[in-house]
Amino acid sequence: MSKSLKKLVEESREKNQPEVDMSDRGISNMLDVNGLFSLSHITQLVLSHNKLTTVPANIAELKNLEVLNFFNNQIEELPTQISSLQKLKHLNLGMNRLNTLPRGFGSLPALEVLDLTYNNLNENSLPGNFFYLTTLRALYLSDNDFEILPPDIGKLTKLQILSLRDNDLISLPKEIGELTQLKELHIQGNRLTVLPPELVSTADTCRQIRNHRRKIMTNPKRSAGNPWRPRINKGLAWPGLAVAFLIIASVLSCSVPQIITVSP
Repeated sequence: MSKSLKKLVEESREKNQPEVDMSDRGISNMLDVNGLFSLSHITQLVLSHNKLTTVPANIAELKNLEVLNFFNNQIEELPTQISSLQKLKHLNLGMNRLNTLPRGFGSLPALEVLDLTYNNLNENSLPGNFFYLTTLRALYLSDNDFEILPPDIGKLTKLQILSLRDNDLISLPKEIGELTQLKELHIQGNRLTVLPPELVSTADTCRQIRNHRRKIMTNPKRSAGNPWRPRINKGLAWPGLAVAFLIIASVLSCSVPQIITVSP
């Protein structure tokens, strides 16, 4: 372990510092960072831009974590113990090599923001209890391999942002219309031709769309427009998030929306 990493661990322990940033340190194994899992007091841990391939079961020892960032590693699997992080609110697993999520992954009672962008996930990768994550406000599944979106998506009733861009989706389930708090739906780069009428078919839904000025925006450029992204000075930058949108042109008239495609 490098002297700088050792110093980070010692300072966090001695000064009771709640945030630990170990991004871009060439770390290939968390177990090589001596003392890391003794920091049970920390609330934020940033390990983005490293060389991790796995996450050890010891992650459960960091029981007070609220923010955990693994963006841009080479992680292929997660331990079931990750669901023991009962205080976790923000989990960034974007730009890794995940093919599946562990059994019990949906047992994270406080999770509000989940970024799984740029992985190898599909509808068969999700564990049975995935849609028990009913506290989610933002779910990023862009740049994966989804062909369908399970109807259970309708259970995530607190979702305000749902990003599905650049998958292989050919349709969306009607249950997506049950997401009455949804403000942004990112769906470009799929094989969709129409959206389910349930998105805008009822008066209540139309009123909510008007009131919230609901958008599905259309800029294919990557940007920093994620309202749930913690500030950089809070230890979690989340670079590379796909915040591009399609606009529903007919929202205010409550007719069935058509997808507008915009070339780069």
